[in-house]
Amino acid sequence: MLEWLDEYTGLLQGVVDSPWLWGIVFVTAGLDALLPFMPSETTVVTAAVLIGPDPQRLALLTLLAATGAFAGDVGGHLIGRRAGPGVLRLLLRGERGRRRHAWARAEVERHAAVLIVAGRYLPGGRVVSSLCTGSVGFPVRRFMAYDAVGAALWAVLAVAIGAWGGAAFAERPAHGLLASCAVVLLVSVAVKCGRRHRAGACREPRAVRAAQVSTTVPKRMS
Repeated sequence: MLEWLDEYTGLLQGVVDSPWLWGIVFVTAGLDALLPFMPSETTVVTAAVLIGPDPQRLALLTLLAATGAFAGDVGGHLIGRRAGPGVLRLLLRGERGRRRHAWARAEVERHAAVLIVAGRYLPGGRVVSSLCTGSVGFPVRRFMAYDAVGAALWAVLAVAIGAWGGAAFAERPAHGLLASCAVVLLVSVAVKCGRRHRAGACREPRAVRAAQVSTTVPKRMS
């Protein structure tokens, strides 16, 4: 793992003083919305580690990372909207398909903000949130508003973590990157645990209401 980080750090270190760095950050952050194997967070964190205590360049890194992520997410959402009719024809085959689509639409309407803002911290979360909201016809303006907040928070967090790692391990950037990635992983785990807890909390009231209804329904006389 450390050897791979050394190689990746060396790759970006070769362009850290070049305009190519900004293009790599923007494109990687954008493509991650459609290709989940793109190392967007690793790229941003690594760039922040290598840049070091340079507020102006860190601010530019944050801006380009957020802008690239926002552009990629909006592109994925629009692709989802364009592909929506074809996807819906597949989903709406039969009663089961119609129920599945109704469930997906209800989930997006109920948890859109969480899905769009916090979903990016889960593996493949950006792909799911952008394509899913587009395919069910979620309003573009609302998506863009939520996504702008999510992209900005993601970029600020990634750059801040990278800057911290670079300052703590100034002589060993690969170790700083490893520590920064560990923090990013902890954030992802925390978001996933919070999502599961919230889902469980939502299911419990529904189960209680169902039990109450079943106890209040009068039994038929035999």
